[in-house]
Amino acid sequence: MNRSFSIYLDALRFCAAFIVVMSHFAYPRFTEGRWMWIRELNLGSDAVIVFFVLSGLVISYSAPNKSGMFREYAFDRLTRLFSVAFPALLVGFALDRFGSFIAPEIYNGWYYNPVPFWEMLVRGLTFSNEWTGLQTRLGTNGPYWSLSYEAAYYALFGIMIFTGGVLRLVLLVAGALVVGVNVLLLMPCWLLGVAVQKRISAGRLPDGKVALAFALTPAMLYALALATGLPDLLSQQYSAANWGLRFSDEFVWNTLLAVLVAVHLLGLAGLLTSQKARFQRPVRWLAGGSFSLYLIHYPALQFFAAVGLAGSSLLQDVAFLSATCVLCFTFAAFFERPLGRWREAVRPLFFPRGTTGTRSSAG
Repeated sequence: MNRSFSIYLDALRFCAAFIVVMSHFAYPRFTEGRWMWIRELNLGSDAVIVFFVLSGLVISYSAPNKSGMFREYAFDRLTRLFSVAFPALLVGFALDRFGSFIAPEIYNGWYYNPVPFWEMLVRGLTFSNEWTGLQTRLGTNGPYWSLSYEAAYYALFGIMIFTGGVLRLVLLVAGALVVGVNVLLLMPCWLLGVAVQKRISAGRLPDGKVALAFALTPAMLYALALATGLPDLLSQQYSAANWGLRFSDEFVWNTLLAVLVAVHLLGLAGLLTSQKARFQRPVRWLAGGSFSLYLIHYPALQFFAAVGLAGSSLLQDVAFLSATCVLCFTFAAFFERPLGRWREAVRPLFFPRGTTGTRSSAG
């Protein structure tokens, strides 16, 4: 993958994570409605779809390309998830319990589900918290829902590329039944990322004015869709029917958005083919903590509100948001950035002496 395009993907990943943070920061209980325009535009939910497209692209790019390398694929995906998800569950649980002890009134709402510690670990570490019949919120950590979707996509994609014949069909059907309709409704968004990667790998990229049109037109169409209320129009019938779709209740709009993101990425890939990479160090650093920022910020916001950091002025907003980001990036320094060391530590569990296993990719 071209380095300039890779840097752009990292920048986009961080920006999407920060938009999700801001969409939760905007809740009136935190900032008294000063940032509600972010929620009214539903930018946080749209940013998660950007994550799904990026995930499909990066995972398909980094997946081993040999049929006998399922163990490598599973090792990469599980270590990437567990290295951040497990400590995030522990830290989130601690923040929730301390915060609700200090200021129980701050936690009195739909946004806090005080599940027992054992249940949080079981549901969280199996990533089944949004699968068929198991839907639940893990403490205050609403964003954890997307990991339940991601883990399902990793598993189903692994079945597709590492199995074949009747076994593939049986496993795909079984997997679909286990994860459920809600998860499957957003899988096309993830698969669009895979499609983008396949076109990039095949060298089938637009260039010149076509590439520029691919890059810019989706952004203009997205702005037009928000201005005309198209996402709400497409989603009204599903919400009104109360189909129990939860985080997939905008699946029609989400799929259209994913198409726009995919076209945009193809355009950028074409434009950046011969461009020199810029701002590598700061962008890589920010992106290297984006998973932690996404996964820890909500319990952090809730906790800092409980200890009194949320206030009534823009200056207090800055202090509140800064404290949240500092905690998230400190978490990243201990758990997300040392991924290579965590992988080396647990590698013998996956590859006992006498078995083969190549060094994992960074993805």
